[in-house]
Amino acid sequence: MKTLSKYIVIVALALLSVNANAQKIKTVEGDLSVLKNETSINIEFTYDNISVGKFAKEEDYIEKKKAEYNAKEPGRGDSWAKSWVNDREARYQPKFIDLFTSTSNMSVNKSAKYTLIFKTKSIEPGYNIAGGMMIGGRKNASLDAEVWIVETADRSKKIAIISVDNAPGGVFGGYDYDTGTRIAESYAISGKKLGKYIK
Repeated sequence: MKTLSKYIVIVALALLSVNANAQKIKTVEGDLSVLKNETSINIEFTYDNISVGKFAKEEDYIEKKKAEYNAKEPGRGDSWAKSWVNDREARYQPKFIDLFTSTSNMSVNKSAKYTLIFKTKSIEPGYNIAGGMMIGGRKNASLDAEVWIVETADRSKKIAIISVDNAPGGVFGGYDYDTGTRIAESYAISGKKLGKYIK
């Protein structure tokens, strides 16, 4: 039994390692060297024209999930839809900012010379059916985004564009039954890896 438990832990760690390395960050255009001596940066987030899972439009995903939840329990879908949007400021952005600042050694300042705009393009919510990997099944969340570095005083002056692809989101041990928890981890990983990349 101990051997089986060790094997399961090793497999889980290997899977997490593969997922963490699957994320790709690259500079699409511009030059990040202007940030070399900057100690602070402004950070903003946009969520325009997001695709979610197999849905090309986020609105269609929200309507489907809301209807499903309301059918099971009246009002539950409406609460879920509010949480879907509120999680951005309450959970995703703080996770991103916390790990970005700790890995880039830059503080967040609205008056900074440059602004980082994190533009979410697509979200895969994933799933975790009770029991996780071994019983019910699971799929990590992930996200794709485009990051613009612009001058704060003149947003039309783009310094660089960075692509963030396949940022994974899941909690070690599989205790991420809540969609928001998984997606928040995708933003956390994005902040950490982007902070390192810019540094």
